[in-house]
Parts: sequence; C-alpha cells; structure tokens
Amino acid sequence: MPKLIKDSQIVEDNWLIIDADFEGDLPEQEVIVPLAYWTENRDALASRSNVGVWLDSHQEPSAIASDVKSLPVIAINFPKFADGRGYSYARLLRERFNYEGEIRAIGDVLQDQLFYMKRCGFNAFAVRADRDIEQALNGLSDFSNSYQAGCDNPIPQFRRR
Repeated sequence: MPKLIKDSQIVEDNWLIIDADFEGDLPEQEVIVPLAYWTENRDALASRSNVGVWLDSHQEPSAIASDVKSLPVIAINFPKFADGRGYSYARLLRERFNYEGEIRAIGDVLQDQLFYMKRCGFNAFAVRADRDIEQALNGLSDFSNSYQAGCDNPIPQFRRR
C-alpha cells in the first residue's frame, strides 16, 4: 500500500486517485476523482462520504466552492516542480472558502516544497514515488520560524512578541 505524509506523520494512503481519462463506475473504496468527473457526476457522488476531488494546476478552486464543506479531501496536482499555482489554490481553499478538511499535494511533490506547502494550507503530501518519504518528512521542519503570516500561523513575526 502506498504511503503519504499527513499531519506531519507517514501513514498508509487508502485513497485511490482516479486518472483524468477514467470512464465507468467508481469502485466503492475511497477515491479522489478529477474535477471534470466530479462536475459530470456531482449528484450521484455527493451522497458518498468517501469521494474527494483533485484539481489540476489550471483549475481554480472556485469551481468546487459550493462543495467544499462536503468533500473529505481535495488534492491539488503539481504537474511539474516549477508550477506554483497550487500554493495559491490551497491558500484560497483555507482562507476564502474556509475548507477544514485534507488538502493533499499530488504530482511532482518534492522535499524542498513541503515546508512552503504546509504554510499555504496543505496538510497531506503524496511524495513522488522515486523519493524517500522518510527523508521528505524532514522537509516540514526545514525552518524553525517564519516572518510572514501563513495558513499555519496567521500572525506575522513582528506581532508575535
């Protein structure tokens, strides 16, 4: 079973990520479906408590704004290391849409990004399969303090004294 980092711990990943070109009926297990599949099948899927949605880097979180309260997990795909739109999407989900569930980073997720992703609101990370997840876990504590406000600490350094 694959593993992921969730809430600063390495855990078993029970969620199956459905590919963007998937057609047919979903398995009964916990699944994370692409936004297009969710949009087409929203009425049928809304009654299931084990269905999450994943957004690609070009899909704004406003597309699921009315659904965030019912989604147990929202995954944001990073198609490549240099694509930073997902950071903004996580922050929007936390601050504008008040999403309190799991925000998971998927795709090209590397240790160097984890600290900053956490600051933007991610709490789960599916690290690339070719990387050591134990080593990546250390990325969450690369820095002991930050000056700016973030989702993990909304008070900037100068106000914390």
